[in-house]
Amino acid sequence: MKVAVVGTGYVGLVMGAGLAETGNTVVCADVDAAKVGRLQQGEVPIYEPGLEPLVTRNLAEGRLRFTTDVGEAVRGSEVVFIAVGTPQDEDGSADLRHVLDVAEVIGANMNGPKAVVTKSTVPVGTAERVRATIAAKTDERFWVASNPEFLKEGAAVQDFLKPDRIVIGTDSPEAERLLRELYEPFVRQGNPIVFMDIPSAEVAKYAANAMLAARITMMNQFANLCERVGANVDQVRHGIGTDERIGRLFLYPGPGYGGSCFPKDVRALVATGTDVGFPMEVLEAIDRANTRQQRVPFDKLRALVGSLRGTRVAVWGLAFKANTDDMRESAAVVLVKGALADGAEVVVHDPKAMHEARRRFGDRVRYAEARYAALDGADALVVLTEWQEYRVLDLEEVRRRMRRPIVVDARNLYDPAKLRQAGFTYASIGRP
Repeated sequence: MKVAVVGTGYVGLVMGAGLAETGNTVVCADVDAAKVGRLQQGEVPIYEPGLEPLVTRNLAEGRLRFTTDVGEAVRGSEVVFIAVGTPQDEDGSADLRHVLDVAEVIGANMNGPKAVVTKSTVPVGTAERVRATIAAKTDERFWVASNPEFLKEGAAVQDFLKPDRIVIGTDSPEAERLLRELYEPFVRQGNPIVFMDIPSAEVAKYAANAMLAARITMMNQFANLCERVGANVDQVRHGIGTDERIGRLFLYPGPGYGGSCFPKDVRALVATGTDVGFPMEVLEAIDRANTRQQRVPFDKLRALVGSLRGTRVAVWGLAFKANTDDMRESAAVVLVKGALADGAEVVVHDPKAMHEARRRFGDRVRYAEARYAALDGADALVVLTEWQEYRVLDLEEVRRRMRRPIVVDARNLYDPAKLRQAGFTYASIGRP
């Protein structure tokens, strides 16, 4: 099948390469000429495990290509996916300007029947706005569908190639036929393609992210409560995770959720509720609680160190979670900015996000090429991302390098008893 994907961010790039992998002819279009130039050379501008070899292989075999000519991509396709960003607007709602701009280009370049599919995370009613925008530009037949993505950063390639479900909202048998044919190679082991009406598909994406954000926030709330009543959140987590109705996933406390999806989508759903006169009070509370949680590691740092003026703070982990270089809404940004404002010198390390840190912080912080090098002369270490290489500490090496043996572990990676026995002042999340 001939497929166009407009937008080469996390979603569009993973999707384009994944569809090419099953033998489709895919063109990914983007107005960012610099990004397209890099992609044409096989350079993937984001870190996502498994993505670069998928892109380079399908480029080399001629199934995948990249262009800045969106109109040409549309004209040569049977199915067009809109996968551009929907950034948060000032009122918390999703900004649909990029989506509707793409719809206009699609309408102006319609040269035959096509299915137009919104892959971007968009509020209810967006597909109808896309339909109206295209219809105003063409008399050609076309069908609109909603196909929300459920990719996890750090596992996006596997999520796309082996999805646990595919959700498609459509109101036409033609679009259903095309999309079923396109996705059947990915569900041969029996996982479902779930067809539904378009508004329900649009809500399903937001509802999934909101439910997961709620789990994370609730676990963080329990952790904060545990600290105040002398309980251990690890034991609480085990106690509730063995309940089959609850399960074990997304029950690890930490410095709050971040990234490109959960914060933005929770706020967008709140804005949608406001628009239709139904306050989403639980989600409003979740958003407030998560904002507070992102500050918890900084508050613990100040409680242990005292005044930060003139101190050196080492930070391990800048990405909002492991296996990505994405720093959007990361608790590390809150901590680094807070430490700098309080007069500390900050030395940072992250296996994959150093380039993004340089873009954000410039020369305001120091950059360590190796994790232990960040500790030289440090008054405290703050661990913010659960990268594998941070999970095991050489306590003697850490103690030798640091000026003061203070560790704030925002991911509960280490054994409190072992660190205290080794002479460290140690704080984690929700453990005594």
